[in-house]
Amino acid sequence: METTIQFAGSSTPVNKSSSSQTAGGVYPIRSRSRSRGRKSSFDLQKLNVFENAEDEDAGLRDERDYKQRQVFSLRQMLFLAYSSVGVIYGDIGTSPLYVYSSTFSEAPSHADLLGALSLVLWALTLMVTVKYVLVILYADNDGEGGTFSTYSLLSKYVNIANRDPREATMIRMQRHLTGDLARSTRSLRATIENSKFFRGLLKTIGVLAVSMVMADGVLTPAQSVLGAVQGLSVVKEDISKSTVVGVTCAILILLFFLQPLGITKISVAWAPIVVIWLAFNAGFGIYNLANYDYAILKGFNPYYAFEYLIRNKEHGWKSLGGILLAFTGVEALFADIGAFSRQAIQISWLGYTYPCLLLAYTGQAAYISVHPDAYSNPFYNAAPPGWIIPSLIIAILAAIVASQAIITATFQLMAQIMKLSYFPQIRVVHTSKTYHGQLYVPVVNWLLMIGTVLIAAIYNNTTSLGNAYGVCVMFVTFFDTCMVTLVAILVWRIKPYYVMLPWLTIACLDGTFLSSALVKVPDGAWFTLCLAFVLASVFILWRFGKEQQWFAEATDRYPTTHFVKTCEDGRLQLTSAFGGKSLSAIEGFGIFFDKAGETTPIVFNHFIRKLITAPEVIVFFHLRPLEVPSVAPDQRYSVTRLAIPNCYRLVVRHGYMDEVITPDLASLVFEKVRDHIVIRALDREGEKTAKASGNDAIASNGDSKLDGTIAATEKDVAQPTPSSLDVEPRGASTPTSTSSTSARLTALERAYNHEVLYIIGKETMKVKEGTNIVRKMLLHAFLFLRENTRTKIASLKVPQDKVIEVGFIKDV
Repeated sequence: METTIQFAGSSTPVNKSSSSQTAGGVYPIRSRSRSRGRKSSFDLQKLNVFENAEDEDAGLRDERDYKQRQVFSLRQMLFLAYSSVGVIYGDIGTSPLYVYSSTFSEAPSHADLLGALSLVLWALTLMVTVKYVLVILYADNDGEGGTFSTYSLLSKYVNIANRDPREATMIRMQRHLTGDLARSTRSLRATIENSKFFRGLLKTIGVLAVSMVMADGVLTPAQSVLGAVQGLSVVKEDISKSTVVGVTCAILILLFFLQPLGITKISVAWAPIVVIWLAFNAGFGIYNLANYDYAILKGFNPYYAFEYLIRNKEHGWKSLGGILLAFTGVEALFADIGAFSRQAIQISWLGYTYPCLLLAYTGQAAYISVHPDAYSNPFYNAAPPGWIIPSLIIAILAAIVASQAIITATFQLMAQIMKLSYFPQIRVVHTSKTYHGQLYVPVVNWLLMIGTVLIAAIYNNTTSLGNAYGVCVMFVTFFDTCMVTLVAILVWRIKPYYVMLPWLTIACLDGTFLSSALVKVPDGAWFTLCLAFVLASVFILWRFGKEQQWFAEATDRYPTTHFVKTCEDGRLQLTSAFGGKSLSAIEGFGIFFDKAGETTPIVFNHFIRKLITAPEVIVFFHLRPLEVPSVAPDQRYSVTRLAIPNCYRLVVRHGYMDEVITPDLASLVFEKVRDHIVIRALDREGEKTAKASGNDAIASNGDSKLDGTIAATEKDVAQPTPSSLDVEPRGASTPTSTSSTSARLTALERAYNHEVLYIIGKETMKVKEGTNIVRKMLLHAFLFLRENTRTKIASLKVPQDKVIEVGFIKDV
């Protein structure tokens, strides 16, 4: 049973000189207390007591903490390119089933058919190949894709976002020097940074784009699977609607139950289906071009697209709602880059999918030009004689797996928004040791399953679902255009006047398709827009609440030396700003947990200031999750000693396959701290001896002795004894160093053998009195979500009878 201690909020005055203004509020300046090479507030005698105490921030910053783009071998890249066909192109690849039937309401004339074909071909070329595959995919954020990742990328170069102070050291800021930017670029960056409106607009665009992709994630599986099952009517015309809906729901449930297997296994199963499907389309296209109307290839001339729109006026504009179905799924293509990599997607699109689709649409147009009534079901009608049954089977399978792209994209996007604190932390499972970006989010998977099954049962036909489809896709592609344009100017440093013409061209295309899609809003698209709005509201609410929480916690974020100091006799005392009381010592080994850690854990701050006591040995335990499968044991732990007696910081860097919190955690912490004390002592002795003798070989001899000492300490971890801990470093001429090292080791062993305490903070938040009604409602909604989603103490795999939960209250 754990012990719980509850404190009220602190009323201790804050030293105003220790804070600085940021874009989002006031955070304390994290002053660094160094005793190496400078005096700070300690005199030289005190420096002897704390000799070689490390930087207050030591161990918190490391190049390994930054997310690194994974590099693949040629073999891995080709495998990813093959796998991506099965996951990414199911939606775009199955569009030949319905593009022409969605574009025309009656048998088209040859001129209209040629114009529609030209629109389809150039939409695929400009919207997918040029815009996304050749440009937007380069705007990834360390290998992650999607509109929100582009916003994250911008926030590294432009001051547009507040960050969780506990995770600030894990984000590499890369803001260009003002002098390195062109005058127009400097002006644009300053305008964005100084305008609350523009900062809020960019945040809203990023959140809305994520929400709209997720809204489509509920709709797409229902539409694709329902359409596939309805295709059975080609063989059995009297199939009942209830049978279609029942089979659709069963297939959807099976599809989501397969997701825990991971993207690699799923893509290996799905890829052959989509590869064969695209091969069928390409083969049928070549057959129809050769046997019917190869002159339809004139559709590659964009003149016919413009001529079609001009001649048909409003009707031609409305028909763009059908044309855009040719590239729906492109938003998932960008979001899925984290699972496959940019190069793999470029290879699979340019080398296979794109040519197959061009042949598919031109071949269908060649057949329809001779048989105009075939537009209503172009794929099956244009199939060569004897191929109708194989075509039906592979089409149904391809349509079933078409929704995989949006499901995978939803997992990727959810992981991204959690990183930037737009959603509560929920469980994310990495499904591959080889490909680090492949994720599965259980809660999202089951919620998507429930949503898609309900949608399929309620809408029960693809016509009504089609009316709800396409609007969100066009909004997301337009948002991507705008965000990547800013990336080109502010990150890639391309001068604005070079960017404006391409942006204007693509934005006009986006706007034209979007305006046509908006016609569907009254007929069903309102559903996806409303769902996206609800999701965006939740994301923004959570982010608003987290920022208020960070501001409230700012008064507790200080280095240890800000609120505790050491007296002449070695006892600890609160600084004058916090009352100046002397701290009593309690026997025991206190491990203070901190999620990520930017400075002193807040729980230690409250524990020591409210109870006016401290454990004999203190360890700040920080976890640093890295996006790699595993971290080698010799690189996993970083220990430093702080400038108060017997106080250490242990930073544990771990991969997503590593298990860190185990029942024997205390012995591990003890071992790492003990090794650190011994290593530091031997290092100092080796340096002093080498300096005195002028012989570097002595330092090497110290290294060999160090190896033996570490081996001895590892052997003694399970059953520590005084003889194994009272290590006397060589060099009897340095009694101060020897005695202080021996004293630290003795204190460490005594505290560990007496009692181990795991001390964890539980922060309760309260809305301030006098808060206006709107802010109060928002904060209460945030606090409700927070209380029902926060990680429970029972999840720690440590002896519960040794856990102390320290509760404290903060006003927001």
